[in-house]
Amino acid sequence: MANRATPLFLIALGGAAVGLIVGWQLPAVATSTETAADDASVMTAFERIQLGERHRGEITSQSELNGKDGSRFTRFTLPLEEGALVEIELGGPLQGALSLYDDEEQLLASTYAPTDYLDPAQTPALRRRIDESGDYTLIVSGNDLHSYGPFSVTSRSMELTTSDTLSVPSRADGWLQDGPDHYTLTVEESGLYQIEMRSSDVDAYLVLEGAHGYHREDDDSAGDLDARIADFLEPGEYQLTARTAYGQESGLYTLTVEPHELAHGAALRNSGELAIDEPLHGWLNGEALEYQLTLVSPALVTIDMLSDDFDAFLELRGEDIFTSDDDGGEGLNARIRYNLGPGGYTVTARSHSFSGSGLFELKASAVELDELPDDGQLAIGQPIEAWLEAGARDAYTFQLEEAGTYRLDMISSELDAFLELEGEGLFLNDDDGGNNLDARIEAHLEPGEYRAIARSFNGGDSGTYVLSLSAE
Repeated sequence: MANRATPLFLIALGGAAVGLIVGWQLPAVATSTETAADDASVMTAFERIQLGERHRGEITSQSELNGKDGSRFTRFTLPLEEGALVEIELGGPLQGALSLYDDEEQLLASTYAPTDYLDPAQTPALRRRIDESGDYTLIVSGNDLHSYGPFSVTSRSMELTTSDTLSVPSRADGWLQDGPDHYTLTVEESGLYQIEMRSSDVDAYLVLEGAHGYHREDDDSAGDLDARIADFLEPGEYQLTARTAYGQESGLYTLTVEPHELAHGAALRNSGELAIDEPLHGWLNGEALEYQLTLVSPALVTIDMLSDDFDAFLELRGEDIFTSDDDGGEGLNARIRYNLGPGGYTVTARSHSFSGSGLFELKASAVELDELPDDGQLAIGQPIEAWLEAGARDAYTFQLEEAGTYRLDMISSELDAFLELEGEGLFLNDDDGGNNLDARIEAHLEPGEYRAIARSFNGGDSGTYVLSLSAE
């Protein structure tokens, strides 16, 4: 059997009894030969319990001793059948652990990891799929030398899907152990389908293969560590592999196959024009898709790519601009927000991993920005709305004809505003003199020419802002 543990030796009252107790070694105790023989016989005849029954016991100072850490333990014989997935839970006041060994004294599974417990009173269930019928040894142990008390052991056989064939729709409950599970999926009609693998035990990973070189893989598109493949499938047989993303983890999982629900009334478009305020739906099949965006005037443009099927990724290029985004929207959705001039742009919609597939929505909106005068003039009482690039310092000039108190405001909900003002021998600056993270400079200014600098506090933020000059 797999997962072999290093053999250890139990020395009981001068007589030898070979066993495995989670890396423990019991000390030898001197006593008479007769007593040693009797005790050795008792030790090899562990109490027999049955699957599906609840057994109560207690760890006391008279229980067998773990000579390595001073904790106490007790052992049971548990007969199990080949192919059964067993779940064993430890209850009661005892802060303890469970370990399961086969008849060759090989460790199969254990919950013994007290240093990893956030709450040592909560012991995870021990689960194992049985490869051969026979008698197994179940160990109940205290977490440390201070762990004593009554306990209960509850065991049961868990029902799993025994078939390795799937149709549409279908559901399979499986258990990963020592390798992946393989299924044959039969698709009767052309259409959009969604396959999900969900698990609270392992990092789920799906692989779907079919005729003519069809191949799709997915790790986390269903959120958290769950996997999802959503795609347009032709009729035929497909090979579906359910496995873990890394290593040889063991755990329960649920596999579902069902038709994919399109957005109500959605017509799919995988190329063409992306018009402002005209959302479209597309279907990603692993390959990146391109759309064309045309602007006739400067605007702050927001492009969103939303999908429940994969981790969305956007790229925007054109007019000497290239930018991209992964998770700028909510969740795994992508968002690009950029101040663009007139011209033509290419929007590329794809998945973050280049392998995701499924339905998505793409939409663009625009807010026209005030075109700055050629000389960068800021006039009293005429606010300017503009876009600040990351690392930029936007400069404006203004001329004052009369002395007085003036107020310069930089207002933004997207960045930490910072203002600088210089001219006529003055140099002033402000970070949060306005509301929240807005900047404000209020001062007595003499007639003359002044220069205002609008930037972000840390120099790396970008976003829209409003700059205004007023006379008090």
